[in-house]
Amino acid sequence: MSSVALARELHSYAIVKNDGSLSISGKRVHLYGIFLPDTGRHCRSSINPPRCGSRASLALDFRIQGFVHCFPQSKNADGSLNAICYVDRGRFDDGEDLAAYLLERGLAVALAGAPFEYQAAERLARSQERGVWGFSVGW
Repeated sequence: MSSVALARELHSYAIVKNDGSLSISGKRVHLYGIFLPDTGRHCRSSINPPRCGSRASLALDFRIQGFVHCFPQSKNADGSLNAICYVDRGRFDDGEDLAAYLLERGLAVALAGAPFEYQAAERLARSQERGVWGFSVGW
């Protein structure tokens, strides 16, 4: 895929998949720069019907209330995209980075080539024993 095509922003309603990826306008989008470790299956029973999935996918589902803005960074062999995605983005507000949201809660791990901000958010979550740094999970 050319860099011109990758530069095109995706702005639409997002559906969170059980693996933590997003379905946006018929495209599968993975959050750029992070890995979502397996935290087992959990359910949110405060909604009807109950929603089950990994802790990260449930946190994303809770945080995303409608539209997301994603900026593709790369394309995977299966055709899915890796993108930096935001919620609550407006004309005068950058919004909240969804990968950083997960990292700050200890629900994701920053990949080796991730932005410095992601690495710092992971280190902070680790030092505060949040999420995967505070409970045992199967890696």
